[in-house]
Amino acid sequence: MGKYAVKRVLSMIPLLIVISIIIFMFVRLIPGDPARQIGGPTATIGEIENIRRELGLDQPLVPQYLQWITGIFQGDLGHSFTNNTSVAELLAPRLPITIYLTICSITWSVIIGIIIGVIAAINRGRALDLLGMLIAIAGISLPNFWLGLQLMQIFSVNLGIFPTGGLEDWRGYVLPSIAMGAGIMAILARVTRSSMIENLGKDYIRTARAKGLPEPRVIMVHAFKNSSIDIITVTALQIGALIAGSVVVESVFSIPGMGRLLVDSIGFRDYEVVQALILFFSFEYMVINLLADILYAVINPRVRYE
Repeated sequence: MGKYAVKRVLSMIPLLIVISIIIFMFVRLIPGDPARQIGGPTATIGEIENIRRELGLDQPLVPQYLQWITGIFQGDLGHSFTNNTSVAELLAPRLPITIYLTICSITWSVIIGIIIGVIAAINRGRALDLLGMLIAIAGISLPNFWLGLQLMQIFSVNLGIFPTGGLEDWRGYVLPSIAMGAGIMAILARVTRSSMIENLGKDYIRTARAKGLPEPRVIMVHAFKNSSIDIITVTALQIGALIAGSVVVESVFSIPGMGRLLVDSIGFRDYEVVQALILFFSFEYMVINLLADILYAVINPRVRYE
């Protein structure tokens, strides 16, 4: 296990370099010129060229990339074109907000999704199964931005229970976390149901029941434990979608997180901020999948990575 973890961590370095190249080139394909954006509509061609020189945008792409990636390995995320401050200073207050929102979303969606999936599997073909899958289909079908707007209309505008935006207190996290986590909850419910149904039909479950073990123990200790591998895999993959969903949801609810910063930075053609944010999201996704792989062996000792 230790050797596997070390190999995976080391393999992340060249993968991050490849991803950084893709990100760098992708950002440069965004239409618009940061120098013209900074100079404004009244700036002359000479003023724009001076701004480009100051920002280093007049250099070839290869030196620009090498300067950026060297700074990354030295802990320098770059300097914002539009805010005249370091990218690290921009991210510092926004990172906890996005992380907390993500934790809230993933926590409730995993718990509710698993509960719905287990109940649906136990009651296969009955009313509870149909109700659970109806909820799952609705969760998958509703776009998070549309769901966020409807939640805002009902619980903020009509009922006045939660704020329409911002994070003045804990209530500001409720509606955004529901909008972000609904899709993951639905997917986990379907995966849990499918995996549980498969495991409940296997021989070791029939043997456990024949030995007279209590039904809750058969379901949760035997069937659910073997289904947890599929659940962990899907959860890890969906966290990437959750991070992407934060971009839309934070914009809808006016939350000053990293997703909102990414949208604003793209609008202002702030290359350094966009590159740092996308690279951070990619790195976070890789770390989450690494932790999921390691967790496999903790839950199921039969898994070997050597």
